Amino acid sequence: MGSLLVAGTTSDAGKTTVVTGLCRWLARQGVRAAPYKAQNMSNNSMVCGDGAEIGRAQWIQAIAAGAEPEAAMNPVLLKPGSDRRSHVVLMGEPWGELTARGFLTERAELAKAAFAAYDDLASRYDVVISEGAGSPTEINLRQSDYVNMGLAQHTRAPVVVVGDIDRGGLFASMFGTVALLSAADQALVSGFVVNKFRGDVSLLRPGIDMLASVSGRPTYGVLPWLPELWLDSEDALDIPARRQAHDSDVLSVAVVRFPRISNFTDLDALAVEPTTSVFFTASPAEVRDADLVVLPGSRATTADLAWLRSTGLADAVVARVAAGRPVLGICGGYQLLGGAIEDPHVVEGGGSHAGLGLLPVATEFAVAKTLARPAPTAYEIHHGEVRVVGAAGEFPGGCRSGVVWGTIWHGLMDDDEARHAFLAEVAAMAGKAAPDGTVSFSALREARLDRLADAIDEHLDTTALLELISAGAPAGLPFVPPGAPKTVRVLG
Repeated sequence: MGSLLVAGTTSDAGKTTVVTGLCRWLARQGVRAAPYKAQNMSNNSMVCGDGAEIGRAQWIQAIAAGAEPEAAMNPVLLKPGSDRRSHVVLMGEPWGELTARGFLTERAELAKAAFAAYDDLASRYDVVISEGAGSPTEINLRQSDYVNMGLAQHTRAPVVVVGDIDRGGLFASMFGTVALLSAADQALVSGFVVNKFRGDVSLLRPGIDMLASVSGRPTYGVLPWLPELWLDSEDALDIPARRQAHDSDVLSVAVVRFPRISNFTDLDALAVEPTTSVFFTASPAEVRDADLVVLPGSRATTADLAWLRSTGLADAVVARVAAGRPVLGICGGYQLLGGAIEDPHVVEGGGSHAGLGLLPVATEFAVAKTLARPAPTAYEIHHGEVRVVGAAGEFPGGCRSGVVWGTIWHGLMDDDEARHAFLAEVAAMAGKAAPDGTVSFSALREARLDRLADAIDEHLDTTALLELISAGAPAGLPFVPPGAPKTVRVLG
């Protein structure tokens, strides 16, 4: 039937939200749609049923579309381990490490795999809805781009640009996104979508009309601010928005915000309980005072361990355990709560490190990454192999010692029974109300996907978008000066 590329004026503009909503809306129309993101940079990932690792956002987009998540939906996944180096997952499997400068020279190989994955999806689905990365107007990278306009040129897909009006400067960024593209790229940019609007939409009409007059492109709709909406995020930019107002009557859950935090979607399931208030923090005082502290996953475990000590957070965690106050470690956080952390294969810089010593476990980093689905909601993504080396109680995917729990499993708290049992015990320690056991995390996720599709149906011109998907970019879209020089496209 066709394709569409959803680009954005910036990172976190709403590309993921729009793609997810369109996938669910198309599924409702009986259209076999697949999500696609050529390259994702995120430390939030998921293991598919076949063992392939992809970005968490593409996983939830596949769920929204009613499609089986697979590696082709996110062929290149970059997982930052430092400011200049990323671990690369190619077609669901570890590929190697990439430096910032090396990335510029090795994009051709990644582009080839990404284009092949797209072509494969397009041969099996009616529609492929692609998500861009950052902005399509990354003019310093355009010659080797395969994620935004390079992808659009390969697939001849029409492009819709999403902008977040809550950030300000919306119309300038939308116009500038088009105006800095070459004439060939501009010919595929077909219109705009406004995201996160609060208030009377009629107030936007003069700006929308002027944008259309100067760009020659329509705005396909204005999505409202949806404060109740959460999705499995790929971007650490989303973390501050997750903080909930503290209420002394509910269980306060402090999540340590590591510099290289990963898979923080583990906390979504805790946050949906009305008896909890989940927030991210780097404050030792907040870590000491919370009813529960969670050490989440980390992409750079030993570096985050050093940071934990340098900030006083390690002392705060140890002190609260000594006072009988609960702590939960997940994956990297579980490793940090143990004793020795050995890195003989120089996976994270090498050497021996002493953990916090709060759980009787030892960790050794292996070159091979473990990717597994040990339980219906749980998945494993780690290089650190954890062994229980002392007396400990049982806990799924890990162990327990007193008020300290640890698990190598991500997604454990997505299981309603496991979550309710865990929170009931923690609540009893804090003298707070326990969850009543009625909240279904999977049902809430489905309801919110449907709510997003409802917003797409209500606020976007879906008739025009369907025409765009099936017919492609309209002919004769005007050139917006100054444009960019003719660019060279990476060949797949």
